[in-house]
Amino acid sequence: MAGIAVLCEVQGGEVARGSIGVLEEAARLGAALGESVDAIVCGSGLDDAKLAALGGFGATTVRVADDALLASGIAQPVVDACATAQEAGGYRYWLAAASIMTADALAGLAARLGAGIVIDAVELHAEGGALVTRRSGLGDSVLAHCGFTSTVGVVVTRANAFAATDGNGGTAPVERFAPTFRAWSQAVTLVGHEDAVETGPDISAADVLVAGGRGLGDASGFGQIEELATAFGGAVAATRAVVDAGWYPYSAQVGQTGKTVTPKLYVACGISGAIQHKVGMQGSGTIVAINKDKNAPIFDYADFGIVGDLNAVVPQLTALVKARG
Repeated sequence: MAGIAVLCEVQGGEVARGSIGVLEEAARLGAALGESVDAIVCGSGLDDAKLAALGGFGATTVRVADDALLASGIAQPVVDACATAQEAGGYRYWLAAASIMTADALAGLAARLGAGIVIDAVELHAEGGALVTRRSGLGDSVLAHCGFTSTVGVVVTRANAFAATDGNGGTAPVERFAPTFRAWSQAVTLVGHEDAVETGPDISAADVLVAGGRGLGDASGFGQIEELATAFGGAVAATRAVVDAGWYPYSAQVGQTGKTVTPKLYVACGISGAIQHKVGMQGSGTIVAINKDKNAPIFDYADFGIVGDLNAVVPQLTALVKARG
């Protein structure tokens, strides 16, 4: 067994950014383990030239299963496609960023192969020539180190745990393969798909997030947070405490029971930095914390900290950002 396979999900004709982030992390891991990395893409009507660009994100080869049965997003045909790829590639590890489809597909693949599986991994490490994951437990208060005793290891990472870059512009050869579909994989039809209705920008995709916590005092405090976010060209995020209090919509919540985000810049305003919030934003590129309590836990992992009254600091910061234009 050798090599790493990354199941890359296609959404709206494009490879999902979460999949690209995991592919890049797999390339880093593969370099440490001496393993090649293949991107496995399943769908219908796929563009080889577009998929070749995955080479710029670390793929050695892009292996493509293109079939009408893979168009609906139902997981079972994808399990069959991945199993076919495994028969030919003999991969040591399978990775994917969590989504409704990928979590089901890799769970099914693990069952098919008799492989160990780790769900909700937030870190990937090469230790002793093998992959060892970190996954959170006990309300994200601890990290469990998980390896594999099976021949093949399967990992589904937490959504948005690994931020995607712009790549290096490289390409990789594209190889098409024909999956062997089981009879039961063709016995289900997707009759509908509904997305949750959310207002405002998607905080999972924003490059800049300005987040507000209980230190804002009340819902009106989000006015200055929104102004700063607009100046940066970013979006607004919130902690669970303020969402539960009705100060801001749930769609903006970051943390254990909200969304995991990896913006290039995360500005935390009036946020203490409890572990439940940390796990949702610790992958941010640069973290700036503004809090009047110099002992707030968030300063332990912020890149830059400002000890002061956010009601004085945030307006000044907004004015400076606007001035730079």
